[in-house]
Amino acid sequence: MSHLLEYIDINEFKCFKNFHAEGFKRVNLISGKNNVGKTAFIEACWINLHSKNINSFLFALENINFARNNLEYIQSGYSKEDMIKNIEKNNFHVNSNINKTIFYVNDEKGVKSYEFTINDLNEKININKFSYSSDWIKNTIHIDNFGLTNGNLKDIFESVQKKDKENTLYKYINNFDSSIENFKIIGGDKPQCKVINGDYRDINEFGDGLKHYISIICSLYACENGYLFIDEIDNGIHYTQLDKLWEIILTISKEQNVQIFATTHAKEMIESYARVSTKLEDEDISFIKMTRLDDGSLKAGVRDYDMIQDSMEENHEVRGW
Repeated sequence: MSHLLEYIDINEFKCFKNFHAEGFKRVNLISGKNNVGKTAFIEACWINLHSKNINSFLFALENINFARNNLEYIQSGYSKEDMIKNIEKNNFHVNSNINKTIFYVNDEKGVKSYEFTINDLNEKININKFSYSSDWIKNTIHIDNFGLTNGNLKDIFESVQKKDKENTLYKYINNFDSSIENFKIIGGDKPQCKVINGDYRDINEFGDGLKHYISIICSLYACENGYLFIDEIDNGIHYTQLDKLWEIILTISKEQNVQIFATTHAKEMIESYARVSTKLEDEDISFIKMTRLDDGSLKAGVRDYDMIQDSMEENHEVRGW
């Protein structure tokens, strides 16, 4: 996996200063107490991986800020001024084995300029040269805790269709809910599930868990040779379904060459992760425990497969509480 993110240095971004973590694997599960930077960590990784050029970097930076405040924008609308404010919220200085990314906003006597260092590119632009076009790297997806929109789900379902994996998806859905026969996008962008011996019904009628489950599976196919970030991976998923979910993630991520970063609070999710990786003999995993030190700085303890299994066997606490 030549594209694998192996380490990251977050010198400046949100709650992070002079932060370093390394030892990432194909599948990485992140946990810890509230407000220790789990979401900000995967956001920093997501933005750094998007840092191929200025437009792709700005798309990722604006996208994560929009996601944090999308309920507000649903009510009030989203303007070009909102987009600029989102981009200006954070300086960004993050390096990894994939990309070197530095972004600063300078304000001199009321005149703003935007300074970029992206790998070998160094550029300073003013507002008049600011680009509002987006440049999405299609095999790098971020599922935030609000989930994917119907339009997003439509786009990634096309990857399932192009790979002729519809029947595989239907099998996974039926294992999740035996009353469901299949899944389709109907009427342009309306995700619907067909109940056995019944009609198609809007996916939202089945609860958030099913949509989240389908979104993850479709994203795995859409992210071939890329990356998938999932905030609150257990969102809406009943604990009895966790082993099924991890079997799918570990199997398809290996098949499609996808690197996964996911956050959780749930002890059951961590235990399931360890249990299923053992069952599948998949050692290309890590568990990342985020903690805040007494001086306020953040630290990531990265445990490999053997360390995870040892912790579980000895009944050590691993969530970060």
